[in-house]
Amino acid sequence: MTDLKTTLQRYLQSAREALLWKLDGLGEYDLRRPLTPTGTNLLGLVKHSAATDVEYFGTVFDRPFPDPPAWFALIESVPNIEMWATADETSEYLTDLYRRVWDHSNATVDALDLDATGTVPWWPEERRTVTLGQILVHMTAETNRHAGHADIVRETIDGAAGLGARNTNLPPADQYDWTAYRAQVEQAARTAAGL
Repeated sequence: MTDLKTTLQRYLQSAREALLWKLDGLGEYDLRRPLTPTGTNLLGLVKHSAATDVEYFGTVFDRPFPDPPAWFALIESVPNIEMWATADETSEYLTDLYRRVWDHSNATVDALDLDATGTVPWWPEERRTVTLGQILVHMTAETNRHAGHADIVRETIDGAAGLGARNTNLPPADQYDWTAYRAQVEQAARTAAGL
């Protein structure tokens, strides 16, 4: 039987890999362009996820990430600096950074027990003391949330959707009429709204 820490770590890693999979096969413009009114973009989601992993598995447990990029120190003072890639930050650099962050975070998880405590200085005083188990759950939810954002952004770019390369978790495109399905959903919305 698999222990709880291994299970939690596996779900977190699955979310990380789903997020990175959303970048596969796209050019620099599509990886970077903002596709929502708030500027959501694929590389920004990866950069942000790298920063949150560093904060929650590094800072919280007093295990600093070695050789952090300069922008890590600016997160509190420069709004949204971790939410987009600058022109000189290559996609390879940011995806490599994210993978290095995983290694660091996984080392923290491997070194500590689930009930090991840490402090989240940016949380309210009454909730600042946390356990590794809480942070694993928090970061799995956080990473899955951003993988979901990436899924929608990617579908907007080129129609690619799903959970991962080996398992999209969707009916096969050649066996499902997405145009008819979308029309059915649209008609239900119009009818419910009295249109």
